[in-house]
Amino acid sequence: MKSLVNYLKGIVVGVGGIAPGLSGSVMLIILGLYERTIAAIGTMFKNFKANVAFLIPLLLGFGTGVLLFSKAVDFLLAEYEFTTRYLFLGLVVGTVPLFYKEVKKNGFGKRYVATIIAAAGLGLFLFSFNSSLFPAITNPNLLQSVLLGVAVAGSAIVPGVDSAVILSALGLYELYVSSLANLNMPILLPAAAGLVIGAITVSIFMNMLIKRFYTGTFSVIFGLFLSIIPSVVNESCVIASAGDGAFAALCIVVGFAVSFYLGDIQGNNERLKKLFGKK
Repeated sequence: MKSLVNYLKGIVVGVGGIAPGLSGSVMLIILGLYERTIAAIGTMFKNFKANVAFLIPLLLGFGTGVLLFSKAVDFLLAEYEFTTRYLFLGLVVGTVPLFYKEVKKNGFGKRYVATIIAAAGLGLFLFSFNSSLFPAITNPNLLQSVLLGVAVAGSAIVPGVDSAVILSALGLYELYVSSLANLNMPILLPAAAGLVIGAITVSIFMNMLIKRFYTGTFSVIFGLFLSIIPSVVNESCVIASAGDGAFAALCIVVGFAVSFYLGDIQGNNERLKKLFGKK
């Protein structure tokens, strides 16, 4: 039963991994699985059987979520981009209270508010105002191919960091997309090695930070997450009339309601029962 629950949660994580503005790691935090997942990867061989038993259903669910919803998201973005992006904006904003609740779980003080603001400012500078730090790499050497895999792993594991934005800043995004599209094995094989190295290294590092500096670490992560919210909408989402504004607001409200409700299904079901007088 526990494996089935983790599989279903993995599907939600997979959807978060393909939704603009979200990430699989953010969904892991909201679902209460991030610390366990990072610890399982970072200490894989210390308790191999238990770690694998935990990770396999989650990874299978993640793959299912990506396969089931990637084409749907691509279609919606191609045909109904305005509506889809504002719905996603609502979905992302709806996760903010849940994420903040997780940040405060082990205590919270005023100094962490400053940490969140500083991290958000840094994220905006790096990801929005200075999104191309390095020239694009088109013909990588072996080390650059390995770096590609490390960057993908790191940006996937650290919550609040958008993989596409990080890869673009490092000049690796076009290389990443073209290599996958063309199955360029001389690039993908070293990248796969880098992916494994990066996943284990970053997981060990994040596990250490969370254990020693839980609130500070999650405050930085939360600030970075806030900084990428504006990237959910783009130039195709310009509001040209009052009607557009009203429709966009409706999409945001709907997305927020869905996200907030799904973040605590059991608790919200109980609240609804009390609201309507059901026992």
